[in-house]
Amino acid sequence: MSHDPDSQSRNTRLWVPEWDCPVDAVLRQQRHGGSDPTYKIDFQGRHWRGIRTPEGVATLMVDSRPREDGVYCAAWGDGAEWVLEAVPALLGADDDASGFDPRHQVIADVWRAHRNWRLGRTGLVMEALVPAIIEQKVTGQEAFAGFRNLVHRYGTRAPGPGHDLGVYVQPDAETLRTIPSWEWLKLHIDPARSRAVVMAARVAHALERTTTASRDEADRALQSLPGIGEWTSAEVRQRALGDADAVSFGDYHVAKDVGWALTGTAFDDEELREFLEPYRPHRYRVQALVGLAGLHRPRLGPRMAPRTHLPT
Repeated sequence: MSHDPDSQSRNTRLWVPEWDCPVDAVLRQQRHGGSDPTYKIDFQGRHWRGIRTPEGVATLMVDSRPREDGVYCAAWGDGAEWVLEAVPALLGADDDASGFDPRHQVIADVWRAHRNWRLGRTGLVMEALVPAIIEQKVTGQEAFAGFRNLVHRYGTRAPGPGHDLGVYVQPDAETLRTIPSWEWLKLHIDPARSRAVVMAARVAHALERTTTASRDEADRALQSLPGIGEWTSAEVRQRALGDADAVSFGDYHVAKDVGWALTGTAFDDEELREFLEPYRPHRYRVQALVGLAGLHRPRLGPRMAPRTHLPT
């Protein structure tokens, strides 16, 4: 890791992974919709993220450089050193795929095509939890809009060049705790979801400690909070903890898509649970591979409609 004195607080790092790391495929897991204000991909294909770390806010830029056999990263802000130290985990260095048996021919084919894909982890629970709560039981369009509204209204601009790129950092827990109920409605986030965010923000420090807990302990801690169930816990553990067994049960599409991709028949949650049981502790890896391959049932049936009762 080096410091560039000519660019104020910029820190840089060239990380050389031990495998051919597909940076784009791994990093995109952390993006919440194409208009996520905390995540930009520039015209050169570089990934920019606004991140709130335990040491302060940071802008992280990640640039895959195959000719240099590495991943070039730069960071700005008080959290710059923290995010650079976290780059290997973010890009999947902590993910252990050994022992994964594809079993099914379709999964084996996808695994062969994406053999270098790994599950990244941010080590930041609230960063994953806030958008996951906002995405509960609504359409993707409504969820992404609510998160975008929240970050633009109560977040902060990312430091360094992230500011000029329009990259934002999510609001901190203290800010989330103090947003009035009527302001949440203006953000198009209903009371059930806003209460869950506020309750989580009140115990944010305890939640961040789950990054060192076992997957079962982390799941129990998350689901002990009002408004956080199996789906939300899984979405958080996938991103923050790199939990390869955290399946998104309860999702509107996942069970149907996995069932259709692997058997030609859409599953419900219980059928998916039974089908994935032999894959422990890699059940989410199956879900992720189906998504990476773009396998999903034809979108010909009724879709979940956006709600219209929130303020305009």
